[in-house]
Amino acid sequence: MGEPCPGTEDLCGMDLPVLKRLLRDDGARCLLLDCRSFLAFSAGHIRGAVNARCNSIVRRRAKGAALSLEQVLPGDEDARRRLRSGLYSAVVLYDERTADADAVRRDSTVTLVRQALCTEASDTEIYLLQGGYERFFTECPELCLRTKSLPSLSSLDSSCSSCRTPHRDQGGPVEILPFLYLGSALHASRKEVLDATGISALLNVSADCPCHFQGDYQYKCIPVEDNHKEDISSWFLEAIQFIDSVRASSGRVLVHCQAGISRSATICLAYLMKRKRVRLDEAFEFVRRRRSIISPNFGFMGQLLQFESQLLATTSCAAAAAAVSPLLGPKSSSSSSASTAAGSATAPPASPFIFSFPVSVVNSAYLHHHSPLTTSPGC
Repeated sequence: MGEPCPGTEDLCGMDLPVLKRLLRDDGARCLLLDCRSFLAFSAGHIRGAVNARCNSIVRRRAKGAALSLEQVLPGDEDARRRLRSGLYSAVVLYDERTADADAVRRDSTVTLVRQALCTEASDTEIYLLQGGYERFFTECPELCLRTKSLPSLSSLDSSCSSCRTPHRDQGGPVEILPFLYLGSALHASRKEVLDATGISALLNVSADCPCHFQGDYQYKCIPVEDNHKEDISSWFLEAIQFIDSVRASSGRVLVHCQAGISRSATICLAYLMKRKRVRLDEAFEFVRRRRSIISPNFGFMGQLLQFESQLLATTSCAAAAAAVSPLLGPKSSSSSSASTAAGSATAPPASPFIFSFPVSVVNSAYLHHHSPLTTSPGC
């Protein structure tokens, strides 16, 4: 492997027409790395791009040393493997709008990602897309992916007495990821909504919401109450593995609780934090932009904060990132079979978390005071 690059002095620029030709003629051997934040990437990016990012904690822990590929590409094992194997002929970095390589700051994500590439993929040619995503989207919007909003299902009402969905929540389930949807018990009770969204499995995060269509969809139940004393973190492992299994089968899973505000939102946040390696504040804002009424209760937020601290610790070195996390180890077959039955009374597995956060740790922006709905039971 080569030595870390001192900066971007010899970084070559690539203009838009050249990138278009490269993607057309040799797209399989060209890796696009989007060096913007997770939220910016999620709002829109070039088709096929992978999000490379360096949050403030990773930067501090590096203490000026070159970062590893596990740290800058935490969510894409295949890209890391191909980089180390020399299977890419070119890597093209881009940020929001940097015009050329001379304008790249030494402390920017582009610089840090390039240093990691020089260290662990030294034989690959590295370029900077001139003008960044902003220019590319302006000139080639057809080659970009933008966040899509689902149409409002105005025909829905709150006539389902067992669902008790708030009147303000009358739209359909929202897409968090292409295979992951968040919604309420009302959405889970409407077969036409599930079919229209392409749902193949439901993750029911409640102790009392019924599983209406067990013969038509795959179900998994997590029997927790929306109570700040509940240990929802003990179910993170099984929930994440269930979502992964649905994704692996090319399906779509709806995660719901009673109102789609607290319990199911907590599971979606945990999934994003684990699989996308993002911090809680980023994951929260990402989900909130899609479903504005989310508001996990105080106890769940504390458990998510502790989950964040454990996950970030595993990215401090490549060995820890590659190993099976002591937090999310292998799933036992016994718990898997018992929890798939609807309304299962299976006792929750022992939690790997010790919740001891003081009140001052939790950012007040995450708490319930923004919404009067959160004072009601069954969220």
